[in-house]
Amino acid sequence: MGEQNEPLIRLENLVKIYDTGAIKVLGLKKINLTIERGEFVAIMGHSGSGKSTLMNILGCLDRPTLGHYFLDGEDTSAMTPDALSDIRNRKIGFVFQSFNLISRTSALKNVELPMTYARIPKARRTARAKELLERVGLGARKEHMPNELSGGQRQRVAIARALANEPPLILADEPTGNLDTAASVEIMELFTALHREGTTVVLVTHEEDIAAFAQRVIRFGDGRILSDEKNEAPAGGGDTGRAEGPAAGEEARHAD
Repeated sequence: MGEQNEPLIRLENLVKIYDTGAIKVLGLKKINLTIERGEFVAIMGHSGSGKSTLMNILGCLDRPTLGHYFLDGEDTSAMTPDALSDIRNRKIGFVFQSFNLISRTSALKNVELPMTYARIPKARRTARAKELLERVGLGARKEHMPNELSGGQRQRVAIARALANEPPLILADEPTGNLDTAASVEIMELFTALHREGTTVVLVTHEEDIAAFAQRVIRFGDGRILSDEKNEAPAGGGDTGRAEGPAAGEEARHAD
């Protein structure tokens, strides 16, 4: 576990080179970046900008060619695949555009899954899964299958699952990409609420109105950071009660 006064994420001279055989492609070019604990950061950039490469490295799904990535005080750069898998399970909660839920399994069992891998006893993981579904406004739908839920509700289940092992970092890759505008706003308000509770949230998006919810916006282009700016007035800021209403409202709208 890293020291609480050091950054959660620190990249030092990070380079990623893809060797396609015929040519070598520079995916990331000497990236230096720090993300503090409790920050809410949006990473933006066009296709080919390097943002997806960066997300894969931040998620310990890939390793840099050169340089260092420190996550919660641990240098992941030279870790074995097994060690990377272990740090992923302990330190990172993933939220994907396509939800990645198991289709024939209830919301409750989907949320329990990371805790099953972590060998948490059944009674404890069931209790925590119920608590997390309540937290995202889906307590009444814990026995529903994903195909019985709206897109926004499925993403709420995915967020609850991401929180299951209490990771210090939530990584969200285009989390609203498959949602309509109303559901997108509700999901972003939920991320805002989690951030206010102290969770570190890093999300990749190509949509300006989604990035507007973050405290900080980092723009990538051609494998480099083009800009890194604070957002003085995040879209979800101010009203601390905003995250609860939409969850309950959405549940009511989709009630049988």
